[in-house]
Amino acid sequence: MLDLSAETADVRGELDAAWARVLDSGQFVLGPEVEAFEAEAAAYLGVPHAVGLNSGTDALLLALRALDVGPGDEVITTPFSFFATSETILTVGATPVFVDLAPGTFLLDPEAAAAAVTPRTRALLPVHLYGELAPTTALRRLADARGLFVVEDAAQAIGARYAAPCRACPDPERCAADAPVGRAAGALGDAAAFSFYPTKNLGALGDGGLLTTGDAHVAARVRRLRNHGSERRYHHEELGVNSRLDALQAAVLRAKLPRLEGWTAARRAVASRYDAALAGIDGLTPPTATPGHVYHQYTVRIAGGRRDAVAEALRRSGIATMIYYPHTLERYGGRVVDDLPHAHAAAAEALSLPVFPTLGSDAQDRVVDALRRALA
Repeated sequence: MLDLSAETADVRGELDAAWARVLDSGQFVLGPEVEAFEAEAAAYLGVPHAVGLNSGTDALLLALRALDVGPGDEVITTPFSFFATSETILTVGATPVFVDLAPGTFLLDPEAAAAAVTPRTRALLPVHLYGELAPTTALRRLADARGLFVVEDAAQAIGARYAAPCRACPDPERCAADAPVGRAAGALGDAAAFSFYPTKNLGALGDGGLLTTGDAHVAARVRRLRNHGSERRYHHEELGVNSRLDALQAAVLRAKLPRLEGWTAARRAVASRYDAALAGIDGLTPPTATPGHVYHQYTVRIAGGRRDAVAEALRRSGIATMIYYPHTLERYGGRVVDDLPHAHAAAAEALSLPVFPTLGSDAQDRVVDALRRALA
């Protein structure tokens, strides 16, 4: 699915220098290296504030806490995502409210979200799944009209930028008129969470995360929360957590960040080759090529209840695939709006194929040939 050794080789000299720089400094938790990464990431994403944390999960969790989302509140979100999306809502004592995906997409449906708002709704939590932007413009308009927060789960979408109305947009002409063209995932809501798990498009050599926001108060509170609720040693203003990004991981991310745009372009080229090779195959629907997509995953849909059998046939041919995600999240608690037919269909049909910057055309041909045989 992913060749991390090739990525490491591409930037090995910079990694070695970064590692040596931190070892020589003797400062391994927070400090100048983390501050420098926060500033560079904020500049890249076009946000005023970026706060380094120990995981994308904590970035979501602390975003909710900093916005005072808690018991008695509801957060409207997608049922088709990694567990952390709803786990963090439940952890702060709020209720996740699951609404369906927009038809033909893996993204939260803004019209379903609007219909699910109640007096208890405090926030919307869309997911930029697989590297494709959620319909944040429409959701932002809903949030502004109803006095809600928007928290972006951007764990899979660093580098994705708004270029055109999203596929899930209910009003493309209106969204095009007030679209934040050029703005990045992480700069579209009140707060956003990124993950630097090693398999992400920008990956650390372990866990790492980032919270971005345009609100200085939110940023300051997250900085306090990540350090046991403390701004000064032994003075704890509130209950926090230990979620400090370490300097070694920050140095690794600083070394990799200048390569991200090139790696993203390479991922898009891989996706484009797949698009051409998979067009017109019966029983298979490739992802729609949307502007701004960064292809953290290249996820096709296999119809007719055949997805698992096709995945097994590919495994026997030596082709790795992954199912992101095999079931929806309402099984873990929360309130469900309607029957979620599009989310359940996605969970039954989605199959992710290998995609990474150094995936060559010969290897892609092997994947496509094996996939055609499996479907036949």
